[in-house]
Amino acid sequence: MADFIFMLTRADRTIADAEARLPEVLAAGVRHIGFKDVGLPLAQLRKLASAIRAGGARLYLEVVSLDAASEEASARAAVELEVEVLMGGTRPEVALPILAGTGIRYYPFPGQILGHPSVLAGDIEDIVASARALLDRDGVHGLDLLAYRSAQEAPELMRRVCEAAGEKPVVVAGSLDCPERIEAAIAAGAAGFTVGTAALDGVFPGEKGLAAQLGIIEGVRARFSQGRQGK
Repeated sequence: MADFIFMLTRADRTIADAEARLPEVLAAGVRHIGFKDVGLPLAQLRKLASAIRAGGARLYLEVVSLDAASEEASARAAVELEVEVLMGGTRPEVALPILAGTGIRYYPFPGQILGHPSVLAGDIEDIVASARALLDRDGVHGLDLLAYRSAQEAPELMRRVCEAAGEKPVVVAGSLDCPERIEAAIAAGAAGFTVGTAALDGVFPGEKGLAAQLGIIEGVRARFSQGRQGK
């Protein structure tokens, strides 16, 4: 089944009370947890990373840096924080030498990324070509696709990128704020998807509160993934 990665983030920034919210997330059974490289100082991110690992969860860091120097700092932070997966970023030539030999899996963004919160520019053909070029590089293990931050038709974009990726995983990130978008990501072949702001803000239909929202998302993931497996 596709992995549900809960991001302790709002509007592409790690939330100030991330460490305080973590026990509730772990108690809800979430075992894929991440945060961004902005929003909290490195010392607090270090404590948060340790708490996530201590809770038995897989740890993700997503890069939203807009320049090479910041992306280099983010890759070094990923090594220091001992994350399992570094997501995002657009400069593999900067990140890969830093990640070499660490065991960290690297899923950069395909396509042209603009602004913060990040958006994905370009047409589908350009994004697919970027995806293929990234995946041809040694040390790129998968992709982080901002399908719902693009002007393109998201289901078609996800399908095309997942096809181009073959056996390598594609995680769909950004603005998955309703069950239909999660279902579309899974149907397209995504290996995982992230939700952050939408769960924290209680936008999924049903009971509000973070634990309830996480349960709703997990229910959507499980039901639709099982439906796909039965076909």
